[in-house]
Amino acid sequence: MCVCPGRRPKTTREERPARAHNTIANLFFEREAGGERALLVSVALEGEADPEPEEFLELARAAGAEVLALETAKRRQPDRRTYLGSGRAEALRDQVQALEAELVIFDQDLSPAQERNLEALVQARVLSRTGLILDIFAQRARTHEGKLQVELAQLEHLSTRLVRGWTHLDRQKGGIGMRGAGETQLELDQRMVRTRIGQVKRRLADVRAQRAQSRRARQRRRIPSVALVGYTNSGKSTLFNALADASVLAADQLFATLDPTLRRLAIAGLGPAVLADTVGFVRRLPHRLVEAFKATLEEVSEADVLLLVIDIADPAWEDKRAEVLAVLEELGASAVPRIEVHNKIDLTEDSQPRCQPRPGFYPALRVSAAAGLGFDLIHEALATELGRALGGAVRGQGALAPEAGRLRAELHQQGWVEAEVMGEDGEITLSLRLPRDVLPRLEAEGLRFIPA
Repeated sequence: MCVCPGRRPKTTREERPARAHNTIANLFFEREAGGERALLVSVALEGEADPEPEEFLELARAAGAEVLALETAKRRQPDRRTYLGSGRAEALRDQVQALEAELVIFDQDLSPAQERNLEALVQARVLSRTGLILDIFAQRARTHEGKLQVELAQLEHLSTRLVRGWTHLDRQKGGIGMRGAGETQLELDQRMVRTRIGQVKRRLADVRAQRAQSRRARQRRRIPSVALVGYTNSGKSTLFNALADASVLAADQLFATLDPTLRRLAIAGLGPAVLADTVGFVRRLPHRLVEAFKATLEEVSEADVLLLVIDIADPAWEDKRAEVLAVLEELGASAVPRIEVHNKIDLTEDSQPRCQPRPGFYPALRVSAAAGLGFDLIHEALATELGRALGGAVRGQGALAPEAGRLRAELHQQGWVEAEVMGEDGEITLSLRLPRDVLPRLEAEGLRFIPA
């Protein structure tokens, strides 16, 4: 069955999004040239969850494709040669020719042999789901770290597809003037990719070490961390901007945020915390991307509290929540305390912000980041969860000698002072709410504290 989503005006070269080119990746393949005019193919396999055509369409458009049509099919199991079977593959060839498509994108992962066989048949570039997501990530990466992570995932994906290359260095040729350098071009290509993968991994190891050092410094200062996680396009960046008064890109598109962003967040009674915005997850997120982005996603597994943001206006929100929880399990972050934030209530019939208890689950905070609804609930929940993570908060009266100006400044800087009175003799009396685990150090430095 063919579903035509409506043609868009053909984009010019200047209007198309900038694409990150990988020099090594461009050397290897004798393949059909890529293009933007795309025919999409989605195959439902027996016994597996049904594909989600709307998400597939959004992924293709996020990559800059001009979607011509969406072909759907059902199979008991994939065909070994073409995934579709010979009859369906020939029909696909006819459809490519009729639409003058330059690119065929599958919503499934194809083997290298299936990609080659299909390209030879349809005479157009063939891309699998993993290749599509990698392309989007390559376009969206802006920081040095993000580009390294994308390059690693691309190279590891490419390394499984180096099966056809130039033959001008074929060691099997003989005769005067025809003897090669002892390696086939394929072997040279494979060695180049392995070498580059090693270089990128070493540079990412340095990034991970720097991040670990920053986390240790925050831990020494007892600055807790909060990570925003959720399905892509669930509103994480909009919520991040509102909570941290930041200005990261917040767009109605998949993977608008790719590079991690950290901002300072003030928590009442506990002082500053670090808020991290992370890349959104997606159904069947390629394992290579999870591996490549571990340097970034460690902010999730090392966080004190997670804010799990869910687009409650999406009819499939429960399935997407399950996908996010599966990725958190893979990251080793399933045990991190989390607060569920049901976002976009302004797009539902019930737009009243509230904390909604759910038997057997974490309570859900119904909010709208775009409309500014329910932020007080988020701050209150964060204060409670972070206080628990830091050993709980304690209230009481503190007293400081006149010369303890440095300690007084720290109490104010951390946001632990609720009220302050200066006595005639210069002694300072403070009403305090502070983490229990910092109290012994403060008392050793001169704070006289009486719990309330």
